[in-house]
Amino acid sequence: SPLQLLSGGGGRMCTLPPSHVEAGCTAVVAAVRDGVLTVANAGDSRAVLCRGGEALPLSEDHKPAQARELARIEAAGGFVTPQGRVNGNLNLSRALGDLKYKGNTAVARAEQMITAEPDVKVVRLEASDEFLLLACDGVWDVMTSQQCVDFVRERIAKGMALEEIVSEIFDACISEDPKTTGGLGGDNMTAIIVRLKQ
Repeated sequence: SPLQLLSGGGGRMCTLPPSHVEAGCTAVVAAVRDGVLTVANAGDSRAVLCRGGEALPLSEDHKPAQARELARIEAAGGFVTPQGRVNGNLNLSRALGDLKYKGNTAVARAEQMITAEPDVKVVRLEASDEFLLLACDGVWDVMTSQQCVDFVRERIAKGMALEEIVSEIFDACISEDPKTTGGLGGDNMTAIIVRLKQ
C-alpha cells in the first residue's frame, strides 16, 4: 500500500543545500496537429479530454507515493515522508524549477529526485471529442475529472463563454474557509478549456 511504501521517511530532515532557484511549478501542455492530440505533463497538473461526455484522462498526476516515482526519488538519494512529501517538503514528484532536488551529479536529469521529464500521451481525435480541459491541482484537489467535465459541458450547452465557465470552476472550487476544508480549495488554480467542436 502507499502508506507502507512511504513509511521510511518519518522523522527525517531535508539536508539538501539551497539553490539559486528555490521555487518550482508543474506543467501540462497540449498540441493538436493533423487530428492528433499530444499532451506532455510534469507534475500534478492534469489534462482531460471530454469524449462523448466522458472524461478521458490524458495525463497522470505525478505524486511521490506512486511506485515508479518513489523508486526514482530514493535512487537519487531522497526520501518520502508518510505524509507523501519528498524530503519532507514537496508533495509532487515532477516539476520545473525546484533545483535543490536536481543536484545529484551521479544521476541523469530524468532520474533526479524531482525531475522535469514529462510523460507524453498521444491520441487521435474522434468525432465525439468535445473539449480539452487543462488545469492545475487546485482544481483537481476539489473536483474529479468527470465532475469537472460535467460542470463544463453543462455550461457549454447553456451557451456560456469559456472564460465565464473557467471563472465558475474557480468559484466552485475556492473554499470560503480552507481551515474547515483541510486546506482544500485554498491552493492556486489555473485552467484552460479548448473547444474541439463548434
